[in-house]
Amino acid sequence: MQSEVTRNVLRRVRQLEIRTNRLLDEHLMGAYRSIFKGQGIDFEEVREYMPGDDIRSIDWNITAKMDRPFIKKFREDRELTVVLVVDVSASLDFGSIFLSKREVLTELSSLLAFSATRNSDKVGLLLFSDRVEKFVPPAKGRKHILRIIRDILFHEPQSKNTDLIRTISALSGMFKKRAIVFLLSDFLQPDLQKINQLTHALEVLNRRHDLVCLKVEDARERELLGVGPVVFEDAETGEIFEINTSAKQFQKKYKNERGYYGKIFSDRLKKVGIDLLEMSTGENYFQALDHFLKGHAARK
Repeated sequence: MQSEVTRNVLRRVRQLEIRTNRLLDEHLMGAYRSIFKGQGIDFEEVREYMPGDDIRSIDWNITAKMDRPFIKKFREDRELTVVLVVDVSASLDFGSIFLSKREVLTELSSLLAFSATRNSDKVGLLLFSDRVEKFVPPAKGRKHILRIIRDILFHEPQSKNTDLIRTISALSGMFKKRAIVFLLSDFLQPDLQKINQLTHALEVLNRRHDLVCLKVEDARERELLGVGPVVFEDAETGEIFEINTSAKQFQKKYKNERGYYGKIFSDRLKKVGIDLLEMSTGENYFQALDHFLKGHAARK
């Protein structure tokens, strides 16, 4: 007999599957298939030439031996490997509107996973904090996708902290075959040195795989409300500190630094040819993802 906890888990996963399937209309599926093409072609067979065949496919060696025309047939190696690399550190639990950043990343992951599995592609999962928390090898099928969604929703991280560079280094050696890597995080980087190090690590990863970065932040992270003295706790380090949010000097410094570091990171990724989709927990992420993927196709 299933426990109440198990039933609640299954119910939530099923609700997310239903919601995702409603959003996966023909537009997104068409965009997905046109963007992420097969990695090459596989030889299928040699057969006798038939009227209407492309003469460029004639195998002249076999044609000379058989004294009549033969052609080589190939088929596209359509099957792809998609890897969802999802940040589960404590900063993702924040959300001031309807959904937390983690919930938005989960729904985005669900959309991407179901798009891939409908296209008969393999899907894998890597959850990370300041270490690799969990790795699910790529596989196919609805049951496998539901397992991935469950893991993203309910995984309890061993650490609250984040180390993107360490994760990227570990990921680089996991797959011999080129894969599509979706890296989902809030990409919080405290200074220029970390941004430079992260950009370099992402650039190296992008040489081996087709890398797409999806960044989610909350509106309150972009601009704090001025409500006087407020006690804050750093979700990752546990540090407690008090800030007067109404102070004009603090408001200006906070807004400028957030905007400055965010723009630097975005510009650096653009310079090295890595696509970055930035979105907020309060916006329509489905439309943003659909528009972004179509743009990714044009850029590639």
